[in-house]
Amino acid sequence: MPSLPQDGKKIIGYREAMTLKEQPKKMIVVGSGAIGIEFAYFYNAMGTDVTVVEYLPNIVPVEDEEVSKQLERSFKKAGIKIMTSSEVTHVDTSGEGVKVNVKKAGGAEIIPADIVLSAVGIKSNIENIGLEEVGIETDKDKILVNDFYQTNIPGYYAIGDVTPGQALAHVASAEGILCVEKIAGMHVEPLDYGNIPGCTYCMPEIASVGLTEKQAREKGFDIKVGKFPFSASGKAKASGNSDGFVKVIFDAKYGEWLGCHMIGAGVTDMIAEAVVARKLETTGHEVLKAVHPHPTMSEAVMEAVAAAYDEVIHL
Repeated sequence: MPSLPQDGKKIIGYREAMTLKEQPKKMIVVGSGAIGIEFAYFYNAMGTDVTVVEYLPNIVPVEDEEVSKQLERSFKKAGIKIMTSSEVTHVDTSGEGVKVNVKKAGGAEIIPADIVLSAVGIKSNIENIGLEEVGIETDKDKILVNDFYQTNIPGYYAIGDVTPGQALAHVASAEGILCVEKIAGMHVEPLDYGNIPGCTYCMPEIASVGLTEKQAREKGFDIKVGKFPFSASGKAKASGNSDGFVKVIFDAKYGEWLGCHMIGAGVTDMIAEAVVARKLETTGHEVLKAVHPHPTMSEAVMEAVAAAYDEVIHL
């Protein structure tokens, strides 16, 4: 996906999208990562006609493919137009609005809109803050640090989005605490970046941790996969939020919880169970035998584990 031309009024980034003076009638969101998806949902909910253009075959491409497909169905049901395997080749800003030229499998299409939100990625702002003068090593737009966030210059530390880890608020918070504890001489262990939950705040919400099914297979794991749809959840149906599911992935040999992927109402609150369980090296059978309250959304986790081990009785 090429970078879009800069136009302060017609082609904006996510910061400008939060402070628009007028609601656009029609918006094109280029890129379907968490930022693009959240703003697409937000503006659609307010009544803006939204089109999402994604270069890759699936929206939210870092998520499990089944989650991506479910979100696409839910978004289309909400009236959001989705264009995958599509590339923005040109944006005409000369007129009153914008005209976006999109290249796709069936040919090119010109889509008119009031505004374009460029959500194809973010770049850390580490320029002109004195790093070169001090001699701190960087790689592209990231400050290089060790496991405890010390740079190559003693006494200088860096955490958060300017370092190579995930650009998430809860990651930066954990890094800051770990960094200060290390400076204070406490015994600390490096952060496990393979057990960081990712959340996308749209409707339905997305939450995930660990490996996707595709990643687990590519790594050579013999896996057990379980899935429980919220359409079979009494709490979800009673609350009118039956879209989505919980999907779990276990190593068939040792029972290690390799990944957990959720899409549905309130799943960003539910993912912590999988994060803690993975931290404690909990096996699938231990999750299955831990009694979950009924009726709740969270019992879908237990039900998905039961499905993975061929013990599900509520499907």
